Amino acid sequence: MATRPETQGEAGGAGAARAVELHPDAVQRARATGAGVVRHTPVLSSRTLSDRCGGVVALKAENLQRTGSFKLRGALSKLAALGDGCASGVVAASAGNHAQSLAYAARARGVPCEVFMPADAPVAKSEAAAALGAVVHVGGGSVDECLVAAGERAQAGGLAFVHPFDDLDVVAGQGTLGLELLDDVPDLARVVVPLGGGGLASGVAVAVKSARPEVEVIGVQAAACAAYPASLRAREPRAADAVLTIADGIAIKRPGALTLPLVQRWLDHVAVVEEDQIAEAMILLLERAKLVVEGAGAVGVAALLSGQVRPAAEGTTVAVLSGGNVDAGLLASIARRHETEAGRRLVLFTRVADRPGALARLLVCVASTGANLLEVGHVREGVDLHVRETGVELVLETRGTGHAERVRAALHDGGYDTRPPG
Repeated sequence: MATRPETQGEAGGAGAARAVELHPDAVQRARATGAGVVRHTPVLSSRTLSDRCGGVVALKAENLQRTGSFKLRGALSKLAALGDGCASGVVAASAGNHAQSLAYAARARGVPCEVFMPADAPVAKSEAAAALGAVVHVGGGSVDECLVAAGERAQAGGLAFVHPFDDLDVVAGQGTLGLELLDDVPDLARVVVPLGGGGLASGVAVAVKSARPEVEVIGVQAAACAAYPASLRAREPRAADAVLTIADGIAIKRPGALTLPLVQRWLDHVAVVEEDQIAEAMILLLERAKLVVEGAGAVGVAALLSGQVRPAAEGTTVAVLSGGNVDAGLLASIARRHETEAGRRLVLFTRVADRPGALARLLVCVASTGANLLEVGHVREGVDLHVRETGVELVLETRGTGHAERVRAALHDGGYDTRPPG
């Protein structure tokens, strides 16, 4: 479902978000400060997405950015704005990407860095921040709690606090991605960008629409942490329920006081996608585009695949892949789930006589179908079995739904009951 953000000129109550300005020149200055460190990431055409979505779709592969996400742009912009004000060090709170990027930027600028991360932050992200030289404090139930802790540390230690999104210097840095889109896509018509705190989406929108007002910019949130639709209606930041999501990079409890009015003014729509749609997008990008993209980075593609957002009728629609920092375990779990749903991974339970040779005969039957045996296990407890029977669970690799059905039929014809245990 898409929500149209109200503009600052429309009616609002006493709680309406105050006007916030970000001049396009600030984005140009941020681009200059990041030169030599920020990588100009490629825009890749996608025949698969174009065919499936009914329009010309390309991918801005920001997952290939140094540190694996767009956050480096904002971190470098903020350190440049701080100048000597960050000589004692910087501190931040983050679920992972901002922590890594600030650690990288601080190392590049030769200043100390500390980051506070929630207890459930991906281990790979906390380890990456530490490997980049940051002092990592892990604890707290949310990024909001970590923001409080980081603010207290900044005051106590004389460190410069760098907010992950609610800071105009950070937003200006994120907007440099939009300048690259203007450079690389002459017929740019629509940009679909992940929306968490709002720094990336608003920065890109300011950069793009200041130069070409006709280009649409659409933000996409995960339904599990979609604070913007309610906040846009209320015209003030509203908290979202804390729900576990695979899009942890945009799992922000509430919009920022600065980013909300920027989103209201500059974005054309906000769409919301579900967890299953995000997982499907991650797998499609992995299989077809050969790109590893985290859940937060894949929400734009999820919106296109699900029909929440349509490609522009003319010109190119670009989906921003904002990051690629995903735990290998989560990616493997999503891949296994996809294989099962696609009929390429089949899990069966059956019963065999508990005597020598019975399992071998079952496996011969499986082999005759051309299925590949991945796992086999005996199950003797927790299911209804005759005293002289044993349960067998098979995990098979098949060539798709049709082949999986033929495997089931062959086992049935061989006298094996493959109904789930009752």
